[in-house]
Amino acid sequence: MENELSNGEHSLPPEQAAARAAIHAECGRLAEVGITSVAMHFDGSGDEGVSQDIKCYATEDYAYEEREVQNANFSSLEEHFETLVPCGYENDCGGFGDVLLNVKTRKITVERNDRFEDYTTSSYEV
Repeated sequence: MENELSNGEHSLPPEQAAARAAIHAECGRLAEVGITSVAMHFDGSGDEGVSQDIKCYATEDYAYEEREVQNANFSSLEEHFETLVPCGYENDCGGFGDVLLNVKTRKITVERNDRFEDYTTSSYEV
């Protein structure tokens, strides 16, 4: 089931609000060099997690790796993107997802996918 929360439905903790403000403050510089979207992937399980380096794109569809802007040095944003990664994504079977920034609209979206284990039991007499 997909859950979507709008900004009006919950308030961000202070550290996430500060991260969002810092990311928004960089949108002008990103746009000046032709970057239209920024993405950071995270993945974890078994109490271990990793966030990849942020990637900058010259397209709003970050799925196109060939549109990645090379030599775009916005690594200072990584810490802020990391702050927005949901807590607990690395627990148990873990989770994965992306933190996405649309530079033009300044919209930041966190896409989180949770993994889980399931089983089926059958019982019969012979």
